[in-house]
Amino acid sequence: MRTVGLCGLGNMGSVIAGRLSKEWPVLGFDLDETRRGAAEREHGVRLVDAARDLADADVVVFSLPTPQASLAVLTELPPGTVVVETSTVNPADMRRGAATGARLVDAAILSGVSQAAAGTAPLLVGGAPEDVDAVWPVLTALSEHIVRCGELGSGMAAKVINNAVAHAVMVVLAEAGAMAAATGVSRAELAGLLGGPDGGLVRPLTHRFTERVLRGDYDGGMPTEAARKDSTLALALAQDAGVPLFAVQAAHTVYELGVSEGLARLDYSAIATLWERWTGQALADPQVPSS
Repeated sequence: MRTVGLCGLGNMGSVIAGRLSKEWPVLGFDLDETRRGAAEREHGVRLVDAARDLADADVVVFSLPTPQASLAVLTELPPGTVVVETSTVNPADMRRGAATGARLVDAAILSGVSQAAAGTAPLLVGGAPEDVDAVWPVLTALSEHIVRCGELGSGMAAKVINNAVAHAVMVVLAEAGAMAAATGVSRAELAGLLGGPDGGLVRPLTHRFTERVLRGDYDGGMPTEAARKDSTLALALAQDAGVPLFAVQAAHTVYELGVSEGLARLDYSAIATLWERWTGQALADPQVPSS
């Protein structure tokens, strides 16, 4: 590989430029003159006058603010251009981009600027195997932690899903903190409890999702009807304490539905089967061996 192109020289783009410039000459483009100048001074980026000029590079990396910006640049590049998309977009945006004829690989960055600068931010990668292999040197220059998620768009899907979980959990944590404050529970102690191996944050992932849902194993365990009872207690506690609930209330509705749909005696992770019915997609993963 002789040169790498980089479209977008903002906060994350500047970090990417710094890492790439340690390995190859970097051609860079940005509409902002201040960012262009900084990339040239700090990382030795060779600036080009238009995005289409990046096609002279062997691989072009995108770090752009919107899906629309990415698509606009793709339409300027000739078909067959190899592009690594690090901007956060939806899988549908990746498919629209591929329709321009570019050889696209999505490499979603799962962390912030400081981790990306250190090369420790995970890259969630999707794309045709031959395209991922073609850009592998670029990916390894950006991060020491690369996760191959699957086909084109799967890396972006994984990031969007991860962020959705994080944002939803933040609402639950705010509600939990409010209930704790209203009932005299130390918030610091609650945080330690939730983050422990048997806590409400960790146990649902390590046991219920990983060991049960991914294996389709719902026999035994804590019944859904018991989870509904505990959820009812939480709603009553919040009402008595004057704490409004949104996420916990919504979750309670699912347990009510699960009981009404015949899941009462199964482990409460069996609520996952409701989504299997609704979507026609199995949640069990063939890569996870049955117990």
